[in-house]
Amino acid sequence: MSFFASLTDTAYALVRPLVHATDGEAAHNLTVAALEPLPRARRALTSPALATDVAGIAFPNPVGLAPGFDKDARVAHAMPHFGFGFVEVGTLTPLPQAGNPRPRLFRLVEDAAVINRMGFNNGGQAAASARILRQRHHDFPVPLGINIGANKDSADRIADYAAGMAAMGVLADYITVNISSPNTPGLRALQDRGALEALLDAVGDQQDDRAPVPVFLKVAPDLEPADIDDLVKVALDKRLAALIVANTTVSRPTLRARHAEEAGGLSGAPLHDLALQRLKDFRTASGGTIPLVGVGGIATAEQAWARIRAGASLVQIYSAMIYEGPGLAARIARGLEKLAERDGFARVADAVGVGG
Repeated sequence: MSFFASLTDTAYALVRPLVHATDGEAAHNLTVAALEPLPRARRALTSPALATDVAGIAFPNPVGLAPGFDKDARVAHAMPHFGFGFVEVGTLTPLPQAGNPRPRLFRLVEDAAVINRMGFNNGGQAAASARILRQRHHDFPVPLGINIGANKDSADRIADYAAGMAAMGVLADYITVNISSPNTPGLRALQDRGALEALLDAVGDQQDDRAPVPVFLKVAPDLEPADIDDLVKVALDKRLAALIVANTTVSRPTLRARHAEEAGGLSGAPLHDLALQRLKDFRTASGGTIPLVGVGGIATAEQAWARIRAGASLVQIYSAMIYEGPGLAARIARGLEKLAERDGFARVADAVGVGG
């Protein structure tokens, strides 16, 4: 693990009781504000065993930052310091929006979980574009994904995604089409086959044929088998670059914390089993013909390794950092290196989809 990540983990252990005594959203905003002045990272955590290629993009290691942490692309420049092999910002909508009323972010400490109903709160794509341009003016040591969504009150949500692609595609190493948040009413209906085909056609129309940007699709874990089959067929037909499995869940396993019944999407440890199963389902449905990104409830190298062996080419984390500290990505990446060696793989990428 990098010295920087180790140092910040030590500091976080000291202040964590104070952080957890603070409103979740306020603590998050303070964290982003503290990270923003950091110098840009000049190198990535990598090794021959960790480096991988997905959708024609070179990833120094397979551990990424999930969207939601850096909604407005304020701290992407600093996140490789913590061991991340790629960073995904957003969700960004065409127009700024305040999101849902507060409180809207709840820690479930006893469950190592989070419930959020943020509602795509962000400052809009134009403001984020200016920040990303400044960051990308210099060499950026890891791939940058940009997650796009639709405004809540939009009269034409498909047009919003097309606008997002037009505005952000030129700035991104990949674009994620997020139609799986449970916190914008009606958004998940865009996962229906007909609506999804129309949406992806509209997004595709905004591609630069000379330099098309890979398009990833983020799906919900709350899907039926027929939904999975349809999504895979559309993904293959529209030549999507990857599927991200999965977003937060509206289901409620047994939880202990007092905020367990709050409305919104559940993430963290209780999502682990469902997200892993959905990844396996998508791997089976696709026969390994489309890359998968595993996300949801990953807090250890062993859990990330299980996701990779189940079919994930990349993994993402966010909620677990609240409980495990900011050095988690570096610990997972170095742990994956050791697990690959233990199991006889020269590279972590060689274990994708081997089962186990």
